[in-house]
Amino acid sequence: MRPLPRIASAALVSAVALGAAGAWTATGSTAPAASAPAATAVYTSGTDGYDTFRIPAIVRAPGGDLLAFAEGRRDGGGDSGDIDLVLKRSSDDGATWGELIVVGDNGPNTFGNPSPVVDPESGRIVLLSTHNGGDVTETEIRSGDIDPADSRRVWVQHSDDDGRTWSEPREITEDVKLPDWRWYATGPVHAIALREGPHAGRLIVPANHSDSPPEGSADIGTEDRYYGAHLLYSDDGGATWSIGALESTADGVINGNETTVAELPDGRLYVNTRNQNGTAPGNRAAAYSGDGGASLDAPLRPVPDLVAPIVQGSTLQVQDGPLLFAAPGSASRRERLTVRGSTDGGVTWSDGAVLSEAPAAYSDLVPLTGDEVGVYYETGVDSPYETISFQRLRVADTTRD
Repeated sequence: MRPLPRIASAALVSAVALGAAGAWTATGSTAPAASAPAATAVYTSGTDGYDTFRIPAIVRAPGGDLLAFAEGRRDGGGDSGDIDLVLKRSSDDGATWGELIVVGDNGPNTFGNPSPVVDPESGRIVLLSTHNGGDVTETEIRSGDIDPADSRRVWVQHSDDDGRTWSEPREITEDVKLPDWRWYATGPVHAIALREGPHAGRLIVPANHSDSPPEGSADIGTEDRYYGAHLLYSDDGGATWSIGALESTADGVINGNETTVAELPDGRLYVNTRNQNGTAPGNRAAAYSGDGGASLDAPLRPVPDLVAPIVQGSTLQVQDGPLLFAAPGSASRRERLTVRGSTDGGVTWSDGAVLSEAPAAYSDLVPLTGDEVGVYYETGVDSPYETISFQRLRVADTTRD
């Protein structure tokens, strides 16, 4: 067994955010007004002892502070290696950010894919993450030729003081990962707590996995058609977890991957996933769940109107407002971070607001005060992995055509 992660418990200290080498004002005909605040770098690669920061997830703590999670990659920008889960805090809706703390450090191994959520009953911040041996790659994990101790394993931890200190991670792999699944990833994006209906209070975490090929197949498991998307849920504030809705159809049409979920005003869940080299048009797919995330009402279907490259995306249902979707707005390149709005629960989408024409990749969304949301996203000048930055955006700008 790999060693348990070491947990840092130091509180964040308020500090002025780092100047963003790639902090742009919004541009483009569908962008917000020129008076909108520019992006602020929350994490800058090459600082704080880390080569690269990636994989943003953000949530508002019960006390009001914003908590911005990321992977701190010590030795390089790749998805494997010595990767810690880190956190910064903002007490002024993203204008400034405190010092980095380490939420989880599993030695030379990979500790990442943060998916945080606030339990509405207790106020506890629940955080799921996924770990693997630092010297194995996703391809090796998908092929099934590694020691199970080095494969993808799922953990949960919590904070009862607004993210200042964290419990030791507790492994839940046996409850949330089927025996024939190989690759696995929680989020990476905020999770949600249901507000409406018979399952109010249920915690929902979006996730993805890869299946093993059927017996007798010549496949080795690294083929994209074995990717699948699923949801996890907890009805007891994160103490126990179950696998909910999932789709693992290996026909190669839609290969569900990194997934995001939002609760619509009518109580249904909107599930949107990255289509990993599927044959369906476009690179996004979506489905609905009417039973609190236990199952999908119908299989995932392509959403070609959501123009994006093959990349993670994020959703947010604004209270008394539209459903939002954030991702790069180019069909083939990780650039032009765009936030689109839907006023009909994801059936149709606006052209939205372009935050920047610059390189951009993964993102997350968080509600702010007034008619604004925060967009927390990877961006840079020459590469999308130079900073993870934060930018305010008026909700009204996301529904423009």
